[in-house]
Amino acid sequence: MDDTLAFSHPSTHRASQIRRPAQAGWSVWAGRLVLSLSAWAVFSPTSVQAQSLSVLVNPGDEGEQSRFAVFNVWKSALEQSLRRERAAGMQISQSTDVAADLGATRSRLHEVFVAPAHVIGSAVRYGYVPVGSVDKPVQAVLVAPASSPISSLSTAAGKRLGLPLQDSVVTYLLRGEVNASNSTIKRHFGSVMESRYQDALLVCLQIRRCDVVAVERAVFDRWLAAGEPLKMVMQSKVVPGMAVAIKPGSALQPEVLRAALASNLPAASGLKLQPITASGFEYVSTLGYFTPRLLPGATVVDAAAVAQLMKAGAEYIDTRTELEFKAGRVPGSKLLPYVEKSAKDADYKADEDKFDLSKLPADKRTALVFACNGPECWKSYKASHAAVKAGYAKVHWFRGGLPEWRGANLPVEAQ
Repeated sequence: MDDTLAFSHPSTHRASQIRRPAQAGWSVWAGRLVLSLSAWAVFSPTSVQAQSLSVLVNPGDEGEQSRFAVFNVWKSALEQSLRRERAAGMQISQSTDVAADLGATRSRLHEVFVAPAHVIGSAVRYGYVPVGSVDKPVQAVLVAPASSPISSLSTAAGKRLGLPLQDSVVTYLLRGEVNASNSTIKRHFGSVMESRYQDALLVCLQIRRCDVVAVERAVFDRWLAAGEPLKMVMQSKVVPGMAVAIKPGSALQPEVLRAALASNLPAASGLKLQPITASGFEYVSTLGYFTPRLLPGATVVDAAAVAQLMKAGAEYIDTRTELEFKAGRVPGSKLLPYVEKSAKDADYKADEDKFDLSKLPADKRTALVFACNGPECWKSYKASHAAVKAGYAKVHWFRGGLPEWRGANLPVEAQ
């Protein structure tokens, strides 16, 4: 009997030969063959022609050194799990800008996202398929000194708040809970102090510069274990930890990619990937940076109304980035980016942002439609507000933006 076996991989149709060990080693050889084939099976047979694959990794709430280390762990695991695509020009980039990442999920700029729950939750809302999450769920808690009279979110009204920067999942969750109570963080609290490091917020409590602080439940538990006299006065629901999602229609196979990543994440990193479904992100995807539903001085319009306005000669002003504009846009739209640095709430400071009003039509009776990336995107809200203040009489705010336009099966063009 010939001990050589020939096989052809479906994506290459190139015959290969493997020498089969005699008798006793057969089961070992077969197991290795299956593992070898599974490395190719990360992709479906439809991915015959390899193409460049874009992967975005946001390490989340980490210090600078820890963030770099976590990024490198994921980068190495992704490169090992996607060997074939790495050879074809895979691009893995690091991000620390959640606001930009949220926009990227709505524009579907990347094939794979590895990011905290609020980014993956947004991705899932816009069709991405969750692959898995690490076994470290996150919960935001509001913490006060044990002797404080503060006992709830409502009794914290007017008090001094300490919280992580706005890209933090903790801040995202707290903002969502405050928004749900029909307020904003700036309106609800007397003052707000931000810190890049959650442990610095303990000092803010100790020196009495903060009355309450928002941190992860794991951080609060660590403080309690160290003997700090603290209490929890509010908690959010639990959300998944760092997670992975792939673009809708991707040739990547979620189950096989999850298995490959799980085996390639080093044990020393403490990152254990587990299965997760879209339902795991339902809560976090309903919170965060949602815009108001009304804008004084402007008319809020839907996709059908926008189509009619454009037929009548209205100018569609796309306030997103050039990259997003090129990836997909409403035909006939004009790019005028709103460079956003201010907070994503109704109390934002317009002087922190940049928007070139001189590029709008000189005739202030021109009908204008401002749009960006859906109800979580504040750029079009702020641009509309700027146009109203500048004296434009026919300002229309397309709150649903490109996602609503696409969802209405209206034409989208790309460059």
